[in-house]
Amino acid sequence: MHIPPPMKSFITFLAILFLPAAAAAAISDAEVESALDRLDRELTQRDEYVKLRTHRLDSLKAELARPAARAGGLRPLELTMEIAKGYNAFNNDSALLYYTRGYDAARALAEAPTAAVSRAQADSLATEFRLRRACYLSMGGMVNDAVAEYSAVDTAAMQPGLLATYHDAGRQMFSYISTYYSDWGGTFDYWHNRSIEAQHRLLDLLPHGSEMQVLNEAEYYFSIREYSRSQQLLEALLTHISVDSPSYAIATHILAAIAITRGERNKHIYYLTLSAISDVRHATLEVTSLQELAALMFETGDKQRAHNYVTVALNNAVASRASVRMMKTSELLSIVEQDHNAQLALWRTWMYVIITILGISLLALLASLYFVRRQLRHVATMRQQLQTANAAKDVYISQFMTLCSIYMDKLKQFSKIVNRKISSGQTEDLYKLTKSGKFVEDQSVDFYKAFDEAFLHIYPDFLAGVNALLRPEERIVMEQEGVLNTELRILAFIRLGIEDTNRVAQILNLSVNTIYAYRTRLRNKFINRDTFERDILRIGTFPTPDDPHTN
Repeated sequence: MHIPPPMKSFITFLAILFLPAAAAAAISDAEVESALDRLDRELTQRDEYVKLRTHRLDSLKAELARPAARAGGLRPLELTMEIAKGYNAFNNDSALLYYTRGYDAARALAEAPTAAVSRAQADSLATEFRLRRACYLSMGGMVNDAVAEYSAVDTAAMQPGLLATYHDAGRQMFSYISTYYSDWGGTFDYWHNRSIEAQHRLLDLLPHGSEMQVLNEAEYYFSIREYSRSQQLLEALLTHISVDSPSYAIATHILAAIAITRGERNKHIYYLTLSAISDVRHATLEVTSLQELAALMFETGDKQRAHNYVTVALNNAVASRASVRMMKTSELLSIVEQDHNAQLALWRTWMYVIITILGISLLALLASLYFVRRQLRHVATMRQQLQTANAAKDVYISQFMTLCSIYMDKLKQFSKIVNRKISSGQTEDLYKLTKSGKFVEDQSVDFYKAFDEAFLHIYPDFLAGVNALLRPEERIVMEQEGVLNTELRILAFIRLGIEDTNRVAQILNLSVNTIYAYRTRLRNKFINRDTFERDILRIGTFPTPDDPHTN
């Protein structure tokens, strides 16, 4: 894009007048994030941009291969130059190859000029090919060859246009060589100063006010640390070019570098991002913006973006065959990868911790389910026992009511017998009847039968429970099914909570001493004499999961 000199002066005036205020405007975090998001989107399309650039190069190669292009004249050399330039910052090896082919073809044509191409034209093109080849020799790491090639060019009678190419090639070559010695202060300064000198000479040879002249002037002022003048020129230039301009990436990259000198971190990231976006859209692979941006993302803690950017930057460096870029990017990648691997190791550790916690939780859940199921079984057992107890209670009440009814009838019959005996004067018979005790004995037999039946209905496993507490040789066997002997009845009363010896003696129609003797003998038969009564009271109770007596 060519800007007329009057317009250039007007732009410069406006830049000096207004841009300092604009420059003071800070870049917000939101603007930075928006630019980074845009770059992320552009990176997803990078393969498409590469395909477009490759397609354009393939079209030029196809035209060069046509017979019409090889018929003679300058067109084959022009196409070769265009192809070589098309590989600039895209594939250095291919660029070097086509610059060499062009140089050889131009030299051959200079030695045998034709009517269509003069010796001067051929020499001029050969020199341009040679200068650009020297530049790309340095990019391939062949510093000595590059300097020798450049130094061999005679500038004595060189035309201004070709002299501009000479200094532009020198600027690029010396700048690139200086990057090899970034850690060697004196050597770096030597080559860097030669680059500045070449650029200073270039400025007077470029069309005044042109895009390239403004860009080189801004870069020159940056190199000599006149940052304000450089920034004014660049910001004015950015108002007239778009992201699709080849100069856009360079201009924004210099603005990012100026922001560093002023500690403007957001501006630094913002302009680097814009530069990287322009590089991606042009499929420019030999770049530093994305590499520097990856380092910044790493410093700010955005490790994911840092890893993505440095990976793309390394792929670009490999694809473009830029040795210095591969070296620098590899160093950064190593740092990012180490951190990335540390993050992965931390994530793996956390994953193992989470898996362990989940495993423990699962075991706890299974244990809980086991205990819940056990409790449910216990509740079901208790419910069944409760239903059985309720049924037994009903039977027991029914039997008790029946027994009471029988005793009432017996009492009525006995009262009638007593009344009849007394009224007929048979007192002697009445005395014999009561003295024999047969009446009481008969009633006791009925009572024991009813008691045994009701008790065994309520506690059907009572005998088994008692035998489990007795020593094996002392276990009790029922002589008649459903009928308790005296020992079992005493134990039954204990199970019912009737421990008063006098009351038990009255019920069983035995003496108190006899009851004591029975209890002592029974205690001696038990496996655990000390818990004799407690163990009896447990028979037939609802078991709990923690009860040691639960079967």
